[in-house]
Amino acid sequence: MGELSNRTIVEVLGTSTGGVGTHLRGLVPYLVDAGADVAVVGPQGTQDLFDFTGAGARFAAVEISARPHPKDAQAASRLRAATADADLLHAHGLRAATVAAAANVGRSIPLVVTLHNHPEAASPLIETVYGALERFVASQADVMLGASEDLAQRARDAGSARAEYAPVAPREMGPATRTPAEVRRELQVPDGRPLVLAVGRLHQQKGYDTLLAAAKSWRTHPAHPQVVVAGDGPLQSQLQGQIDADDLPVRLLGRRSDVPDLLGAASLVVLPSLWEARSLVAQEAMRAGVALVSTTTGGMGELVGDAAYRIPVSDPDALAAAVIELIEDPKRRAALAAAGAARASGFATEADTAAHLISLYRQELDRR
Repeated sequence: MGELSNRTIVEVLGTSTGGVGTHLRGLVPYLVDAGADVAVVGPQGTQDLFDFTGAGARFAAVEISARPHPKDAQAASRLRAATADADLLHAHGLRAATVAAAANVGRSIPLVVTLHNHPEAASPLIETVYGALERFVASQADVMLGASEDLAQRARDAGSARAEYAPVAPREMGPATRTPAEVRRELQVPDGRPLVLAVGRLHQQKGYDTLLAAAKSWRTHPAHPQVVVAGDGPLQSQLQGQIDADDLPVRLLGRRSDVPDLLGAASLVVLPSLWEARSLVAQEAMRAGVALVSTTTGGMGELVGDAAYRIPVSDPDALAAAVIELIEDPKRRAALAAAGAARASGFATEADTAAHLISLYRQELDRR
């Protein structure tokens, strides 16, 4: 008998094209192995992208948008109906948590919430709205987890009676299926030319405006670094327009399923994000032994320690200088790569993350 045998565990998420969906897709098989009847509830497009049913879960479509929406009440009603047989709910992200908390009012079903990101507050009014939603969720959730310590503290500040730091590990990457030379041929980047890799959705949070500004200074550098960005998202046309207008040495590759291949071919990885919890891409780069240049916002400082080249947020000059320094100093780059791999050897694995959640679920179920 598994720890969750004969228990229905419902995982709730909103619109996702990246880390949250990837995390949940990796979690489902562990829950199934623990004996749980697993259901995932969220937008149909998220299921189409991550195939939770292929991992052993049932799926129910409830549209939960990325921002507060007039149809949230309808979504909560549908979620309540879809989770009538649940023994425990786990909502991922503030938007999913808001809808799940509303759906769960008046019921005794345990509610676990993981905050994966800071809410995107584009104005003081929106920030006020998100603050109210955080307080509502904190009042309803039995446990709130933060993917970084600052997110856990945010939950405490919102009034959560039990808020914990719970790092999220990336999925185990398979081995590269092509040699670096083969990848470079596909990308049309000669072996001697530095290849700078960024991975992530094309969204304001990822700081790609800083990356493009930094790339301007590389056009005249003798090494001619080539930047490639793996990911898609709402800023694709805007970024491509800037790349074309400024004739930048940057290529947008779109969404890729061969990140291990790209990491194997890369000279270094850059992460210029405005905010991150514990970036899954950074963890993957460090585990792969690729030098990392990263901002240390959010939980990134505690993640990388001294094993990455740390830069300030929104500072293209610092990013440009870091990349050029590592390109011109192969020994420093190799030392940084080795330090990253050594530090990553102590990171929690996907199995560790799943085991922690299963134990937490069991605790909450036993309280009932």
